[in-house]
Amino acid sequence: MRRVAITGAGTINPLGHSVQATQQAMRDGVCGIGELDIRDVERLSIRLGGQVKGYDPDSRFNRQQLALFDRFTQFTLVAAEEAIAQSGLDFDGGLAAESGVVLGTSGGGLNTQDENYRAVYEEGKNRVHPFIVPKLMNNAAASHVSMRFNLKGPSFTVATACASSNHAMGQAFWLIRGGAAKVIVTGGSESMLCFGGVKAWEGLRVMSKDACRPFSANRNGMVQGEGAGVFVFEDYDHAKARSANILAEVVGFSMTSDAADIVMPSQDGAARAISGALKDAGINAEQVGYINAHGTGTAANDKTECAAVSNVFGHHANEVLISSTKSMHGHLIGGTGAVELLACLMALKDGVIAPTIGYQEPDPECALDVVPNEAREASVAYVLSNAFAFGGLNAVLALKKA
Repeated sequence: MRRVAITGAGTINPLGHSVQATQQAMRDGVCGIGELDIRDVERLSIRLGGQVKGYDPDSRFNRQQLALFDRFTQFTLVAAEEAIAQSGLDFDGGLAAESGVVLGTSGGGLNTQDENYRAVYEEGKNRVHPFIVPKLMNNAAASHVSMRFNLKGPSFTVATACASSNHAMGQAFWLIRGGAAKVIVTGGSESMLCFGGVKAWEGLRVMSKDACRPFSANRNGMVQGEGAGVFVFEDYDHAKARSANILAEVVGFSMTSDAADIVMPSQDGAARAISGALKDAGINAEQVGYINAHGTGTAANDKTECAAVSNVFGHHANEVLISSTKSMHGHLIGGTGAVELLACLMALKDGVIAPTIGYQEPDPECALDVVPNEAREASVAYVLSNAFAFGGLNAVLALKKA
C-alpha cells in the first residue's frame, strides 16, 4: 500500500483568510464568533455565528463566475488556490489524469437556495437564473475545482452532515493508498449562515445565544460557522521524488455508524471509529499526543466524546491533549473537519496545541485535559481528528509528523 503525504493546505474561515492567519489565531486563542450580519437577522432567535468577515467576492471572481459560484464554492476555490500553490504541483500531462477532487459539504449551495426561494415565494417572481441548479448542487465546488486546476481523475462530493470533510479526506486517503490516484485535492466547505440556514438550526434547540464553550460545565450549545479548508493529499513517494515540503503524513482512517438515533450520539459508535483509526494506522493509544475533538459545546456530544476517548485510551486518556477549535471558529458543519485539520498540522509541525477557549467550569463528565483557554507547547508524533455527525455517522483521521 502507498503512503500518503499532505503537501499543501489552504483555508478561509472566521479566524483568517489563509493558513498562516488561521494558525496564528489558533495560537492566540482568538474568538472568530460574533454578531451575525445577514438579511433578516432581526427575525432570528440566534444571532450569533462564526462569519467570514472582510471577504469581498468581487475582488476574487468576475461577474460571470459569481453567477455560477455559490458562497460555499467561492470559499472552496479560494482555499484550493492556496493549497495547490503551496504544493507546487502543476496538473499537466499524465498527472492530470491521476489527480482528482474529493470534497465534503452538508448544505452545498444553501445561500443560493435561500435567495431563490425568497425571490419566488416572497417576491412573487416567476423566473430564476438558468444556472441556479448547477450553482446550488452539492458537487458544484468539486466540479469547479476540477475544472480550474485540470484534475481529470476521481472527483466527487461527500455529504454526511458534520462528518462530511473527514469522510471526504478519508476517501482521498484510501484512493491514493490503494493506487487509484496520485494526488487528491480534498477537504470541505460550508456556508449556511443565511436566514433559512440559521432558522432551520434554531428548530433543533441545540444553539447557543452567547458563546461556544466545549467541555465547560456551563456550556449551552453549539455555534454555527462558515468557511473552507482544502488540502493536497499526495502519493508519498511522488512527493519525495520532487522534493516537496511534506506537512504531515496521513496514516489511518476509520468510519462507523451508530445505527441508533438520528441526532443523539453513541459512545460505542465513536469509540469504534477511534479504535479503527488507530488500528488502520498501526499505532496504539499511547503514541497519540493530541486529539482534535468534535467538541460541539452541546451536553450530549461533549460527554459522549469524552467517554469514548476514555474507553479507548484507558489510563492514557489523562495524558493525551484534547481541544475543540469550534470554540474559536464555530461549527462549520460539513466543512468543519477540514478547518480543524489545520490545528492538527500545527500540532505536528510546530508543536503548538490549539486551545479550547471559553472554558469556565470543570465538568466531571469531561474530566480530561482539554487545553483550556491558552495554547500549549508539546511535541507530538501522532494526532487524531474526530468527526461525529447527525445520523450517527463517525469519521476519524490519524496523522503522523513528517
